[in-house]
Parts: sequence; structure tokens; C-alpha cells
Amino acid sequence: MKLTVATTPIAGQKPGTSGLRKKTRVFMGPHYLENFIQALFDVIGAEGKTFVLGGDGRYFNDRAAQVILRMAAANGAAKVIIGQDALLSTPAASHLIRLNKTDGGIIMSASHNPGGPDEDFGVKFNMPNGGPAPESVTEAMFARSGAVSAYHIFEATDVDLSSPGLRQLGEMVVEVVDPVADYADLMETLFDFDAIRALFGAGFRMRMDSMCAITGPYAVEILEKRLGAAAGTVVNATPLPDFGGMHPDPNPTWASDLMDEMMGEEAPDFGAASDGDGDRNMVVGRGIYVSPSDSLAVLAANAHLAKGYKAGLKGVARSMPTSGAVDRVAKHLGIGAYETPTGWKFFGNLLDAGRVTLCGEESFGTGSDHVREKDGLWAVLMWLNILAVRKQSVASILAAHFAQFGRNYYSRHDFEAVDSTRADQMFLTLRENLKALPGQVVAGLSVTAADDFAYHDPVDGSMSQKQGIRVQFGDGTRAVYRLSGTGTEGATLRLYLEAFAPGPEGLDKNPQEALENVIRAAHKIADIQGFTGRTSPDVVT
Repeated sequence: MKLTVATTPIAGQKPGTSGLRKKTRVFMGPHYLENFIQALFDVIGAEGKTFVLGGDGRYFNDRAAQVILRMAAANGAAKVIIGQDALLSTPAASHLIRLNKTDGGIIMSASHNPGGPDEDFGVKFNMPNGGPAPESVTEAMFARSGAVSAYHIFEATDVDLSSPGLRQLGEMVVEVVDPVADYADLMETLFDFDAIRALFGAGFRMRMDSMCAITGPYAVEILEKRLGAAAGTVVNATPLPDFGGMHPDPNPTWASDLMDEMMGEEAPDFGAASDGDGDRNMVVGRGIYVSPSDSLAVLAANAHLAKGYKAGLKGVARSMPTSGAVDRVAKHLGIGAYETPTGWKFFGNLLDAGRVTLCGEESFGTGSDHVREKDGLWAVLMWLNILAVRKQSVASILAAHFAQFGRNYYSRHDFEAVDSTRADQMFLTLRENLKALPGQVVAGLSVTAADDFAYHDPVDGSMSQKQGIRVQFGDGTRAVYRLSGTGTEGATLRLYLEAFAPGPEGLDKNPQEALENVIRAAHKIADIQGFTGRTSPDVVT
């Protein structure tokens, strides 16, 4: 039976590019989830439509899925395709939207944020192209959330999501699908599984840390079952509501167990990790860490070795703070290279328009035109394909890459919980001084250019202003300043540092040592200590 429940607007239901994220207990509060989902359906329209639904398995994922199913039925949806037990990685959800030509999808996740009753939950809508809803849509949802006075929900017992098959919820069909199968089949069309299988058969050893998050079942099916990696290659393989107490963010800090193993004497040949919803990745070789920027460049240079990309790349794209290493590969290949603001939605336009094939960002996200989300396991499989064909170690492949293209030394320094007012003053002063910077010599480096990055989208013509301050010190050497998280808990100053070494000398330095002069110059130009009182960052990646 369809019910209409009176409600009142709840403040702050403003989704970002990654959807609406709040503390789990906020989402569990009276009418909170229902209000937002009704606003979503009011904007998107549900009558007669088909949607994909799934999530990363975090706490409240199962209950939220039942609410969303009942609301979809009450709002007139014809069908919902949902992963078994309401599980779907974000890239797998994107693929199902595209494969089934649905009207979009609802993904329950807070990405790499911790899960649990006192941690984070999130909901986002993906468009029929499989990519995140653009700002015009999320703003409309936010506006509608401020006016919602009632929500529609079907009164029924829980839908059985424990096994694949068709279910009925009122007039709506619920199709429960294996969350892994279609995605794994897609990967098999892109990569040479025979070559990777032979690699494992010859004794190649790997460690995949799924961090008790959604990629566990995908990695076990693909790596261990289809590719023949040894049982136990995938660790932390069972998705848990609280991610086993882990912070499911694949970087050297939070995946420290993997880093320790890969730097040890008995290290396997290759290591990787993925995040909460499966869209991020970290790659590590025996005794060597691969930065996301270098990983993107290596994948671009070697993509033709994978069968899905043997025809070559249409172009590449990176977020502006990501190092320019991939640009050098693009120039060598004679293809386009695009520099966008931070946010996967900017890649979507380029992918849909057929301008780029690969894209990536420094925050451990890489992907291609096979879906419209970044895809952690895809990047791991691309690396395995390259390793299988080239029959070299990760270290050897990196060394050969640097010898050919030079090395873009790179690091990000985060200064957390900075006083928001002082941070804003620092950026205001920095912007006022931009025109005077070129020609100045700071810490032995000559400033060649300085600007506040603005992006003109070549596809839809839109403009995005003030996307980060760039200070250039010649070819490939720069500092980038961005501010995020302003609010009651302060702001986070992100300082991105890059120094280019053309080689053949100077290609094997410690990145922090190679960046020493850039760090000094960046601090002095912005007067970071004067405005924030900080002389060193809280987090270095």
C-alpha cells in the first residue's frame, strides 16, 4: 500500500559532486533519508523509469536500500536493478547503468570515509551516462529539499535481496543481480586475462588489500578465481559495516600494513589497495611506491598493451593539481592532454565527447571511458596487464619511464584545521600579489608565471573560476595552493609541489629532497607560517 507521509524540510541537505554525505546517525534520524530521496525523485522523476541501486556495504546500507526501494515503488518507478545484499561498487554501478541503459542510479556510499554508526554515510545520484549528477541537478535537489512537505513510501515487508532473481514490490519489479559478474565480464573484454593468468602461473606473487570494503568480492572473483592468483592474495576481502575499524582510504598512511609488507625482505612482486566504494587505488611494487600521478603516466604510455586499448588513446585528462607527467606522454603520443579542475564530473564531459580515453587525479583516482567513474580495480588490472606483457618489475618499468620522459617529482602537503579566517586572508593576499610574482627569485627559483586557475570546458562552454593558485618556476616545476573544508572545524590548506628532472641524472632522489627548494619557495611566497603559524604539514603524500 502506498503511503504519503507529511514532513517538513530539513536544513543542510546539500549534495556535493560526490553526493550528500553526513554522519550515519544524521541519516538515521526521523525523515532525513526519506526527505532527501523524495527531493531526488521530485527532481529526476521516477514514473515509469528504471534505476540501479547499490552501495559499499557500510553501516545502514541495508536499511537505507529497503527505504529507497519502497520509495521508488511509491513514486511510480517501473524497475530497480539492485546488487545482491544491496552491494555494488561505484564503478560497477556505473557499468550497470550504462549496460542496462537505465535512467540513472542511486549509490549509497561515503567513499573512502570510515563507516559505522558514529562514522559517515552518503547517497548520490548518477546520471544515465553512468557519471555523477552535475551541479545543475544537485542544486535542484538541494532547492527541492528545502520545500518538501511530504514523501511517498510503499508499506511492505523487506524485499529479499539475499539471492539473484526477480521480486515484486507493488507494481515495481526489483531485479536482484550478482554485483560482481557483469563488472568482471567487462574487465575480461578490456584486459588480456590469458597473459595475466600465465603471469600468476609462473609464480608471480601479489597482495591486494581490499580494506574490508566493497572491492573484496570483486578482487577475489577476478584475481583469485578467474586469473588464478593464489588463494589469500586478497586480504581484508569481506565487506564489513565498519570496514573492520579500518579507514578505507588507499594511501601509504591508511594502508600501512600493505606498505610494510611491500617494503620488507619477503615482499611479493606487486601490491595494491582500494577504498570504501572501490573507485580509488594505490599501487606498490616490491620496494617501491608508485605515486598516483606517475601511475597515470605509466598507464597512458603502456595502455596499448591491453586489448581494450590496443587502438591507442583518444586523449588524456588530469586534474590541475595532478603532476604533468601524463602530459609528456600525451605529447610523445601526439594526443590531446586536458587539465581540469578537481572533481570527476569534469572528466565526464570529455569522456562522453570522445576527447579522452584515460583520466586521473593525484588523490588516488584513475579511470577510462569504460565507465564514468574512477575505478580502482580497473587500474590494478591495467598494471597487471602491463607487467604480464613487459615481463619487468614495477621498479624497472618506472625506471625506464623516467629515463624516457624525465621525472616529475611530486608531493602534496596538507595543513589541517587551519583557522578559516586566516586561511582566507592568506589566499586573498596571494591573489593580490599574483601579477607581481613573475620575475621574482624566491629560494633560488625564478617565478615564470602565476595565476588563479580557471577552466573553460571545451564541451559545454561552461567556466569554472578560482580553482587553485598556480606558481610556475619553469618547465614542470611549480607550487599549487588550494583551500578546502572551510567551516567550524577550520580549513585544510593543500599545497601541491612539483619539480621536473629531465634526466639522465637526478632521477632517483627522495621526492622531499628533490622538492626542497620548491617547498621553501612555496612557503615564503604565501607566508604560510605568518598566516597559519605552521612550519610543517600534518599529512605528506
